[in-house]
Amino acid sequence: MSSERSLVYVITGGCGFLGQHLLKVFLEKEDRISEIRLFDKHIDATLQDRGTDGVKVDVIQGDITDYPSVVEVCRGADVVIHTASLVDVWNRVPEGLIHSVNVQGTENMINACVENGIQYLVYTSSMEVVGPNVKGDPFIRGDEDTKYNVYHDMPYPRSKAAAEKMVLQANGTKVKGGAPLYTCSLRPTGIYGEQHQLMKEFYQNGVRTGGWLIMGVPRDTEHGRVYVGNVAWMHLLAARALREQPEAVGGEVYFCYDDSPYKSYEEFNMQFLSAFNFRQVRVPVRLLWCIACFNDFLQWMLRPVCRYAPLLNRYTLAVACTSFTVRSDKAERHFQYRPLYDWDECRARTQRWVDTFPLTPDDTKKA
Repeated sequence: MSSERSLVYVITGGCGFLGQHLLKVFLEKEDRISEIRLFDKHIDATLQDRGTDGVKVDVIQGDITDYPSVVEVCRGADVVIHTASLVDVWNRVPEGLIHSVNVQGTENMINACVENGIQYLVYTSSMEVVGPNVKGDPFIRGDEDTKYNVYHDMPYPRSKAAAEKMVLQANGTKVKGGAPLYTCSLRPTGIYGEQHQLMKEFYQNGVRTGGWLIMGVPRDTEHGRVYVGNVAWMHLLAARALREQPEAVGGEVYFCYDDSPYKSYEEFNMQFLSAFNFRQVRVPVRLLWCIACFNDFLQWMLRPVCRYAPLLNRYTLAVACTSFTVRSDKAERHFQYRPLYDWDECRARTQRWVDTFPLTPDDTKKA
């Protein structure tokens, strides 16, 4: 590849939460780029309008489980950022579909790189490849080499672990033309920011209960959170490093982190939702376990009739009650990653988005 010409990027899942932030950061911060192809099953055609005089943005509808479509979208590309994934820890999606998208889809991406002679693939993995596990084992200020009792109890983390292993094993594979494929994997902790659907669901739950939020996770529980713009920035730097120093970055895995404070998921989200005057009701965690078990039983009973999938189940409660935080400088050492946005900016950007939510019923009456 000539070091002079601009590059063509393919971003799978390009119209989703992370994909849209990747587009924004790449357009603002990457000079050597001529085209970005956003490949997604559910497209947002308006993203095409974000192209500039120097960078063409193509929105392409397709399914990563359909290999011919994957091969076609990768034709003539230089770098693939593979973020497309089915995220489900509520049993909303059949296990077979999760495996098809997350594992078979990733295999399709690797094979498409080989067939099209693409040398660089960055994979968006997840901290759930490691944990938290349902046994409640904490992971405190860990890094990529920290030993942990990995135990996957749900199809989603199992599928991400299998896909990540496949990506890392593909590093060094010969692509068409004889050059090697270089791959790396990024493991974000809990992502938040503008358009974060889970935070919106947390808010909507509060509205449905008339402004009451049930809280029960132990206050000393800590979780690592990372702003979506910084996740996008790390992807850009990792892709750049794969091109410029492939022997150092290829085959490596990196936790994706920033300076966001360590808090429980409940307390972290409430930093942004406090403006809605939600009233918190703290209940014993044992009661939450009873509710989670009942939800799981109800889900099993209703499965033949409908898909009942509340936010609270035994798995999500176990994860919420287990501290999992990272303190790693591996990405900084390998490719000079530092957060693009500091905590104050991350908080302000997210809050501006949260402030667009409709008023709760109580607030509407006051207004």
